[in-house]
Amino acid sequence: MSSPRFAIIASLILNLNSGLFADIAEWPRWRGASDNGSMTAGGTLARVDESAMAWKIELPGKGCSTPIVVGKAVYLTVPIGGNDALQSYDWNGKLLWQSVFGSENPGKHRNGSGSNPSPVSDGQAVFVAYKSGTLASVNLDGSLRWKTNLVERFGAVNLFWDFGSSPALTQKDVVVARMHNGESWLAAFDKQTGDMRWKTARDYEVPREVDNGYTTPQVIQHNGSEAVLSWGSDHLTIHSAADGKLLWSCTGFNPDATPLWPAVASPVLVNDTAVVCFGRADKGAPRLHGIKVGGNAEGTLGAHLWRRDSVSSFVPSPAAYKGLVYILSDRGQVACIDPATGDARWSSELPRASSNFYASPVIVDGVMYAAREDGTVFVVRVEGGFELLSESKLDDHLIAGLVPAGGRIFARGNSYLYCFGK
Repeated sequence: MSSPRFAIIASLILNLNSGLFADIAEWPRWRGASDNGSMTAGGTLARVDESAMAWKIELPGKGCSTPIVVGKAVYLTVPIGGNDALQSYDWNGKLLWQSVFGSENPGKHRNGSGSNPSPVSDGQAVFVAYKSGTLASVNLDGSLRWKTNLVERFGAVNLFWDFGSSPALTQKDVVVARMHNGESWLAAFDKQTGDMRWKTARDYEVPREVDNGYTTPQVIQHNGSEAVLSWGSDHLTIHSAADGKLLWSCTGFNPDATPLWPAVASPVLVNDTAVVCFGRADKGAPRLHGIKVGGNAEGTLGAHLWRRDSVSSFVPSPAAYKGLVYILSDRGQVACIDPATGDARWSSELPRASSNFYASPVIVDGVMYAAREDGTVFVVRVEGGFELLSESKLDDHLIAGLVPAGGRIFARGNSYLYCFGK
């Protein structure tokens, strides 16, 4: 006979606010369809543990990229037999197909891999990038559309840690960022053919390692046209999606010229305000900036709206939900920030451990899911205040972000791909 406690947990396991499980909410790129790490009416889970697990699949190698979900297919980059590869699974955990591209370049950080960048999809194809330099497009049936190698074409990537910037999609192109100790650039490649449409320099004189960038470009609207927002090397920039021309730039994030501050966390946009994490929150030097994005000229002076030195993140990117920004620091501090003023609506902390948070948080219907590298997953209600709902532990390392879709949560560990939500 079921216990009352089990019945309560079961009733909380799946709460589909939309009421229609068939109405699948997709997660087509690293930070979701809105590039802000959140969704509404996606359904929430009270726990992310074995009691809620639908299935888990052993993976063929270590990758740290966040999966994406398009329709009822899950896509993730992964090494197979020493080669870069892309796998597709259905919602029952069945492997649909896998595409193999060429030799991988394995990760050198203990929490890195050669498959750090996440795939991205426009619903017609999937686009992938790897530390090896491979950039490729695959049709939804797994057939290769095109493939090129950016390391062979433009030289090796000189980063202190592993390449991690995911590709982004404009209407016509796939955009890739390279920000490192060397020639830095943004480049766009035709989605249909792989031909390079444009390549624009992004070189700045900055202190040591500040030129290292791991962030992902975002496609935005700027003055009524499609544009690309990029963060790194002490500069937030906007480029034309048509030809890569620099349209707007803002600097001044590092006035003391502090070295060893690479850009890892990607910014989040709320209306015309970008919340930008900088500094080293993992080492007691957090910096959080509010930037008014847009205009036609250098935005350095007027664009800086506020700065906070008490809260930020080094690795996890912020999430935005219903006009507010949520910061998860590397050590588990959680803060709700008003992006217009930088004021904290509230702040709290998750239970401490020796492990850090590398995965970026996701928010579904006011509930945050935060995965720590030691396999601990926290479920926290953040809308209206901080309420810890559950703390669970998986026997795996979690570096990739959790992915919500259709009332389920997909998690990619070092060893397994998990699906939660029965």
